[in-house]
Amino acid sequence: MKVLGFCGLPGSGKSTAIETIAELGTIIMMGDVIRNEARKKGVLPTDENLGKIAKGLRKSGGDEIVAEKCVELIKDSKRTPIFIDGIRSMAEVRVFRKYWGFPVIAIVADDQLRYQWIGNRARMDDSRKKSDIEERDLREIGFGLKEVIKDADYTVNNNSSIADLQIKIKTLIMKLIQ
Repeated sequence: MKVLGFCGLPGSGKSTAIETIAELGTIIMMGDVIRNEARKKGVLPTDENLGKIAKGLRKSGGDEIVAEKCVELIKDSKRTPIFIDGIRSMAEVRVFRKYWGFPVIAIVADDQLRYQWIGNRARMDDSRKKSDIEERDLREIGFGLKEVIKDADYTVNNNSSIADLQIKIKTLIMKLIQ
């Protein structure tokens, strides 16, 4: 079974990259684990609430808890390859690598572009103010995201157009799943 992971700071283009290859396999979004927890608790999925839930889960279940919950989803999946969206720590990478080869793909973009894209996409859990986005970045970095990006097996620069990102991702993924 081929399982590949994607990481990147908020707004870097992970969702666009994943959408580009969606028809090739199954997507599992690590953030959905957090959003599902918010639903169970009857909490609105705002950035602040999701951040608190993510920290709480990791505090009670360890840095690998979200990945462990995803492993069960992966094992139940009938369609491969599996694309994991939202790796945030090396502990999560280690969980996935216990089961699969698991290459990690980092999507990187300049901060100013990321801030602009976050402002334009209007997701409920997105902040509008630069200071709030920077605070979210720090929370994600606190989980270990910078180390995952630095140690990724592949890095895709997303400082140009959506079309350019789509070409880069499709080319890389086709090479990896062949």
